[in-house]
Amino acid sequence: MYSTPAETESFMTRFAPLVRSATAEIAVFPPFTSLDRAGRLLRGSPIGLGAQDVYFETKGAFTGAVSPGMLAACGCRYVLVGHSERRHVFGEDDAVVRRKLDAALAGGLDSVLCVGETLAERRAGGTYDVLETQLTAGLRRLEGTLLSRVVVAYEPVWAIGTGETATPSQAQEACAWIRDWLARTFGPGDAAGLRILYGGSVKPDNARSLLTLPDVDGALVGGASLDPNGFAAIVAAAEI
Repeated sequence: MYSTPAETESFMTRFAPLVRSATAEIAVFPPFTSLDRAGRLLRGSPIGLGAQDVYFETKGAFTGAVSPGMLAACGCRYVLVGHSERRHVFGEDDAVVRRKLDAALAGGLDSVLCVGETLAERRAGGTYDVLETQLTAGLRRLEGTLLSRVVVAYEPVWAIGTGETATPSQAQEACAWIRDWLARTFGPGDAAGLRILYGGSVKPDNARSLLTLPDVDGALVGGASLDPNGFAAIVAAAEI
């Protein structure tokens, strides 16, 4: 919950030139109030636009909610679903997350499904139980084209906004487990093609060590993305 429309425009005008020659796929996820202006600014740009959340109904008496169609009309191609703050701050359970994912895909939005464990769950040895529960609820019975439009983001809750980061070995271990689960569930072909991101205090000084891991295909960047230069440095780390 940062950046007014004017601040978003200022960010875009500074950030876009810094990544003009980048070959990595880049998307930005401003607040709802900035999406329309960002969509206009990014029209024709290689930088994609996404939303931080979506509601699962197309229209109706749902005061304060934003539908997939509204996001698409602003120029969004992507949407985050099940971010840890939606789960743990706003109390969204796996059933709600899945309804949002289905609605987003039906509305033409590619979806980033966020999964991850709390510190208490990790200390109790429950990391993979949590991941399996969240992945099963989020992805079961998705096939083919729909599955290919989903990106999985592993974001350990204990490393989000805390300054703590999973070590490269912890990030690789979790992302490899997710890849294996995908292979067991959907087959090795679909698993190899589905991208897995790491999110959790990704910064310019640790991005390269995370982005070069075998099962980490990209980063879901939080606080570091608020600084155009820092975000551009993370993009540069993905180019190496």
